[in-house]
Amino acid sequence: MLVGTWQGGAAMRRRRISTGVTGSGAGILVLVTVLTAATPAVAGPDVGQGIVRNAEAKYEIAPTGWKTGPPAVDPSDIRFARRTLRTGTPQQVGLLPEYVDRLRTDAEAYLAPTPDHPNFPTYAGAVLLAAKDGVVVRHDAIGTAVKYSAVGPAPGRIGVELPADEQIPMRPDTIFDLASISKLFTTVVALRQVERGTIDLNAPVVRYLPEFAAGGKEAVTVRMLLTHTGGLPSFAPLWSAYPTPEQRRAAALATPFAAGASPGNQYVYSDLGLIALGVLVERVTGRPLAELVATEVTGPLRMVDTGYNPAPSVRHRIAATEYQPYADRGMVWGEVHDENAWALDGVAGHAGLFSTAADLAIFCQMLLNGGEYRGARILAESTVRTMLVNYNSELESRYPDSDRGLGFELNKHGYMGPLASPVTFGHTGFTGTSIVIDPLTHTFLILLTNRVHPDRAWGTNTVARRALARDLAYAMPVRPPLGGTAWRADDRDGGSVTLTAPLRRAAGRAAVASFQLWYDTEPRYDVLHFQASADNGQTWSPVDVTFVGVGEGWTAEGSVTGYGGRRWWQAFADLPTGTTDLRWSYATDATSRGRGVYVDRLLVAGTNGLLFHGEAADATRFVPTGWTPARQ
Repeated sequence: MLVGTWQGGAAMRRRRISTGVTGSGAGILVLVTVLTAATPAVAGPDVGQGIVRNAEAKYEIAPTGWKTGPPAVDPSDIRFARRTLRTGTPQQVGLLPEYVDRLRTDAEAYLAPTPDHPNFPTYAGAVLLAAKDGVVVRHDAIGTAVKYSAVGPAPGRIGVELPADEQIPMRPDTIFDLASISKLFTTVVALRQVERGTIDLNAPVVRYLPEFAAGGKEAVTVRMLLTHTGGLPSFAPLWSAYPTPEQRRAAALATPFAAGASPGNQYVYSDLGLIALGVLVERVTGRPLAELVATEVTGPLRMVDTGYNPAPSVRHRIAATEYQPYADRGMVWGEVHDENAWALDGVAGHAGLFSTAADLAIFCQMLLNGGEYRGARILAESTVRTMLVNYNSELESRYPDSDRGLGFELNKHGYMGPLASPVTFGHTGFTGTSIVIDPLTHTFLILLTNRVHPDRAWGTNTVARRALARDLAYAMPVRPPLGGTAWRADDRDGGSVTLTAPLRRAAGRAAVASFQLWYDTEPRYDVLHFQASADNGQTWSPVDVTFVGVGEGWTAEGSVTGYGGRRWWQAFADLPTGTTDLRWSYATDATSRGRGVYVDRLLVAGTNGLLFHGEAADATRFVPTGWTPARQ
């Protein structure tokens, strides 16, 4: 997302990009070379005028066929590559090993209270798995799978620990209750039926489930169930309100709209919608959901530890979840945590599936491969792309957290952190599970925890999800294109950091600033501002900046935010006469962040000479407040 517009067709301020006589790419390269080449530390007006003349000559006429507008990416840009998972080192796939090692270190930190989760441990234990380009670079088990027998009374809610010899440590093949990650498997089963023509995404649900019409829901479509826009409530206590599984399923289908809701006009994350989808695929196929998942997905993929209602013989490998005396269940261990799924015999469209990190890695790699793994075709490539379209884009202004494909969440910085992009997809589970899949870097991160063990009131583990996503993202270096160091905004929540360049003298006529920029921030909430001052930094005004890449260009009106294309941009800004200082000001909100902001190779010149050379005589004149030099 960009705060600004491309001014194509008319003048882009005074100047526009030109092909010249050498073609679009070469014309820009000449300009970039002139403005960023090494310049003598002491330069007079002739040097500055020469740079300005080159800029005016090469920045004249907009080329045809250029890509305009802010950086964007959609599912059509994804390049699938068929890979089979294997264990390897971070260096084999270009990752920085120190950040990969932090995955385990940071995961272990949350076994105890932390400043961002201060009252209780975030979880008793966890298993993490990170992979890039088919190479598993970390697969670690930490903490305890079964640690508590009960929870003390409120307000303390202190966990009652089992004797040490009865506690069970986590192991890499520990089996977890996936909670809402189960929804993804229901989604894949449904999309396989869409490919076969037995389900139409745009058809009303009542075509397949006539009883769903209760409560006036005749216009709700299958697609709305998958995007959580059908208007259904998020939850209903089916488990306690109805005595049998049959009555609970019937009640789920008959549930009326949430108050004030209507089909397609709101985003409400709904378990009831996925319960309905699970019943729908059963009705269409005539087969139970558990059988469909086993024969259509987990069986072909050889996900040997994935399924509903795990056998008692593997209980010793299962992570315990929550103490539920209110449901007369005691400490839940070996059966589904979600009360509604438990009351639906352990199998439902929204929850109930158990799995391991290794099995989920196969599922993630299948999707990165375009729907295939080791010869088993689960989905067509076109279906995977369709699945990753943001169908809720028109709701985003009213529901900022609504980005959804079919079943999958998209671009959720809240837990995806710097791995997020418009096509990054994944899901979380209430029990403390999550997967994040970045198809642009062919990377995925699995974090399975028992954060509800012993009590959901101990809090979410989203802080840990973000921390590990940040580690894996930072393992992918952002290196200055010409080497050396670049200025990097410090990585902090709720911060406001500035990098100021005081000019040698006030800018004269036709002053131009050139610099390189790499940015990736949380859209809307974390913003980089470009500013100029004419009174030595007492007051600041926004400055428009034009960004140039190979075959593309666009103009930002004073600030940028969101997806920056994961690339370096050459930037140019016309400076007002009298400018004394330039500044980059980066402000973040209190929680999530993207990969960050980097600035390099600032050069400012005008008719009164060279005003700032950030790679030479002026390198030490920057005034950084919360910015530091970085090589990656």
